[in-house]
Amino acid sequence: MKDFTLPTYKQLLLILKTQGYSFQPLELFFNEPKSQKVVILRHDVDKHPRKALKMAVLENTLGVRASYYFRAVKSVFDEDIIKQIILLDHEIGYHYENMDSCSGNVDFALKEFTENLAKFNSLYPIRTICMHGSPLSKWDNRALWNNFDYKEYGIIAEPYFDLDFDEVLYLTDTGRRWDGHNIVIRDKVEGSGGKTLSDNSAEPKLRLRNTRDIIEVGNKGSLPDKIMLNVHPQRWNDRFGPWLNELIFQNLKNVVKRVVVSLQ
Repeated sequence: MKDFTLPTYKQLLLILKTQGYSFQPLELFFNEPKSQKVVILRHDVDKHPRKALKMAVLENTLGVRASYYFRAVKSVFDEDIIKQIILLDHEIGYHYENMDSCSGNVDFALKEFTENLAKFNSLYPIRTICMHGSPLSKWDNRALWNNFDYKEYGIIAEPYFDLDFDEVLYLTDTGRRWDGHNIVIRDKVEGSGGKTLSDNSAEPKLRLRNTRDIIEVGNKGSLPDKIMLNVHPQRWNDRFGPWLNELIFQNLKNVVKRVVVSLQ
């Protein structure tokens, strides 16, 4: 099967379920005792919210729960779609980008954050948030919390601050590939959660370029017990035209990001 299609995604979820993993939204992971083998399933809804709904429906049919982090921009914040995803028993979170949208002004950024959070809270009680990477912006949205504390707003967790990535393997499809650590600008973590894949080496040896690689490693029972899987719904297409467009767009974007990374 072609990679980055819903049938491939479904196969990935089924393999993980077969290997005894439970699936938890981030809120549940922090609020309730953890299963021995758990996948924290996270979706960053950067655009095309209808694709997020399609993915949420698929997960619901498999008995899988996830966290959906929506941006607050008009093209993404679709109340009807968010309500439908809530009814499918998924968590909703705020994918904040206020330092970027407010050009680094922390006071304006906090004001915008609180206003947007209120909009989300009118639909769902927001307990977790997650920064939007804004890879081509000079502003890191996490910098907002150098001055303020998100826990004062009823937030219990932000994965980049609150997960121990020495214990949790982080897998993200950023760049439309699973081994994009050399081109990722902000969607990366510090930790050695993949150490069980290192063949007794002190360093992780993650050779997971495509989803088939994860499926094969998972089918062998070689993945760590705790995983955060970050899947961007807009990257997964069944129709050939959108699938090809996303492939071309992400490859071009990766070239730009590789240049940015080399200049850092």
